[in-house]
This record gives sequence, structure tokens and C-alpha cells, in this order.
Amino acid sequence: MQHDEVIWQVIRHKHCSYMAKIETGIFCRNQYNVTGICNRSSCPLANSRYATIRDHDGVFYLYMKTIERAHMPKNLWERVKLPVNYEMALEMIDKHLLYWPKLLQHKVKQRLTKMTQMRIRMRKLALKTREAVIPMPRRQIKREARREIKALNAAVLDKAIENELLERLKTGIYPTDIYNFSQRAFDKLINKEIKLNQEVEEEEEEEGVVEYVEGDDELEAEEEEDMEDFSGLPSKESYLEGDDHDSDEEDDDDAEEQVVIHKRRAVKKSDDNGKAKKKSRVVVEVEQEDGDTRRSLKSLKL
Repeated sequence: MQHDEVIWQVIRHKHCSYMAKIETGIFCRNQYNVTGICNRSSCPLANSRYATIRDHDGVFYLYMKTIERAHMPKNLWERVKLPVNYEMALEMIDKHLLYWPKLLQHKVKQRLTKMTQMRIRMRKLALKTREAVIPMPRRQIKREARREIKALNAAVLDKAIENELLERLKTGIYPTDIYNFSQRAFDKLINKEIKLNQEVEEEEEEEGVVEYVEGDDELEAEEEEDMEDFSGLPSKESYLEGDDHDSDEEDDDDAEEQVVIHKRRAVKKSDDNGKAKKKSRVVVEVEQEDGDTRRSLKSLKL
């Protein structure tokens, strides 16, 4: 049978795993201890009739232990869920601990009050924005320090180069004209390059496209000039009429002239692009009866 005084003497004077001795006092680390202090009235091991409050994920439970369940360790503690409202929780504690010692009832209510205040403070802290403390490894700190030193040296070198170039510019080593470009001329050059690029792209897009265009203007102009030259020459009928009229006026009827027009083959002439152009020639000849001699009047190009 369980004897509370014997258990307390053993725990107090010999050894207890939950006891924590510090300069300010002796405390108990047992999770069922109602006050956290190691003494006879607060020890959950040395009291066969005991009550306390525990917290499970923000929910408070009332734990009660009696001597009738001491032989069943799995059913040793009776648990009752307490409401969230503080006043209703106090009423439920009074109901379940009605015939228990007044000192134990007071300790349980005091623990409930402290735990309720702690829960309120936790909720307030959760709503506040707090700075998160992130630990930094020692290697990372050293690496960043080395990088800062290298970056500082590079910045000093760049600054020295910049100062040297400015000094050379002030002394007149570099010509000042090359640093003062007209913005209008620069924009004009850029626009010209953009137009050239657009023309090249358009030519590439137009490759392989079939188009129908008019004839060559130069060829037409040459043909018109040839026709005008040919229109100024006398025709066959005009020659015949002129011959009849001259034969009546002149005494020599033997001199008669005949105009013969011979067409020669078309001569091929290549233009600048290498394409052959066909041009026909017309030769006008005059025949006389007294001789086989022929006179070439003029060769025309058609």
C-alpha cells in the first residue's frame, strides 16, 4: 500500500530525478507539479490525492489523482477539459474540487490564472511584427569579409584610373574635339543606319516575288528617234512621182530612177545587262537603167 510520508522522505533526503537545486531555492521539473517548487504539499509523487492544470495546444485541462486508482498507472490521472472563458473555468474547478483541501484548490486556481495571463501575452506577441534573428555561419561571415575587401580595392583602383584620365585630359594629352559630338549629327547617323538596315531587309523579302513592269524607257526613246529619222526620208511613191515629173520637163527620158528598199536581217546588240536587243536596218538604194550601179542613200535603224 502507498505511504506518502515514506515516499517524501526518500525523495527529499536521498535522490529525486525531478529535483533542481539552484542558489535561489529547490525547484521541481515534474510536468504535473502545480507550483514548480519542491516541497511536501506540492510534490505530485508524495501526495496520493493531487490536482493540477496542464496545457495542450492552447487548451487547458484539469488533472486529478486519487488513491483509488494508484494500482492502475494507465488510469491514474483523470482529465477534464476546461472552457476558454476564465470565469467558467473557475466554476468548473470549484465543482470538481468541492471536497478537496482548500490549499490545493487555491493553488490550482492560481495556476489557472497564471496560465491564462501567459496565453494572452503569447497572442499579443504573435500579432506584433518582430525582427527574426537568423544565425550566420562563420564561414559565410569570413567569405563576405574577403569579398568586401576585394570590392574596396577594385573601387580604389577604378577611382585612381578615373582621376588619372581626368588629369591627362586637363593637361591636353587628349584632344577635346573627340569628346564633344553633336547630338544632331549623331542622331542623323543613327537614322541613316536604321534606314539602310530596313532597305536591306526589304530587298531580302522581295527576292523570289514575280512582278510585271513596263518596258525600258531608253529603248522606246531610241525607237522613236529612228522612226522620226525614217519619216523624213522620201518614200517609194514620192520618188516615182518625182521621176515622172522630171522626165516630162527634161529632154532625157532615158534617165529613170527606181527606189528599192531592202530589208536586212535583224542585228542583235547586247545592252549593259547582257540581254540581246533586236534592231532591224532598212537600206534604201536607187537603181538606174543605164548601169547596174547602186547608190546607198541612207541606212536606218529601226
